[in-house]
Amino acid sequence: MIAAALDAGTPCSWVAGDEVYGNAPSLRADLVERGVGYVLAVAKNHQITTDTGTHKAEELAARLPQRSWRRLSAGPGAKGQRLYDWARIQTTDPAVSDAAATQGQHWLLIRRSIRTGELAFYRAHAPRWTKLAVLVRVAGRRWTVEEAFQSGKELAALDEHQVRTWTSWRRWTRLAMLAHAFLSVMTATQPAPHSDSGGLIPLTRNEIRRLFSVLIRAISRPVTDIAHRLQWSQWRRRHQARARACHYRRQQAELA
Repeated sequence: MIAAALDAGTPCSWVAGDEVYGNAPSLRADLVERGVGYVLAVAKNHQITTDTGTHKAEELAARLPQRSWRRLSAGPGAKGQRLYDWARIQTTDPAVSDAAATQGQHWLLIRRSIRTGELAFYRAHAPRWTKLAVLVRVAGRRWTVEEAFQSGKELAALDEHQVRTWTSWRRWTRLAMLAHAFLSVMTATQPAPHSDSGGLIPLTRNEIRRLFSVLIRAISRPVTDIAHRLQWSQWRRRHQARARACHYRRQQAELA
């Protein structure tokens, strides 16, 4: 599917994926030959080839000095910036042909949790020398895509079609994606909250969907507790604002 999309001329500079894709040598080789960068997750026991030989990913991580690590954000999350410690090791990829091996750079990208020290590993490639921060952002984009799928299921019933025919499934999927896009645009284009908003976070997609549900029920049948439901909406937004502020303070204290 990735090859078909690239053959069709889909604009693409990077490919990101989980361990299923990181363990696919043919995919990595094809992307290198096409001049497309990638950041693909691999397991801790994945075999990595360097100038010193072939080692498990976790063994290479254990040898890194502290100065090799940099604290970078993989992108904004629901609770602020997703900060981790990151490091990379230059590698080679036996799956790549000798002719393509000279094209670009290969790395083992390592992510370390600030709190627990848990490690995650990625095979990374770029057609030219690339800053560590760029690889980190690409790794973080995969989470954004996965969150979009999960949000589409939760808010727009993306996964609730019975898939009896291809045509009906495609129509259902498009309708769900359109509904999800509508909620996303409503969220992104809403006016900034006033200073006297009482400590409310901006409306989220989930909250907009709840308010639309209340409106639809009010149209179809009388709803006597609209004011009560609106008060609950404000309570949720105020509670979320307090939780976010507490998380930001804790995050700053950990980084101090």
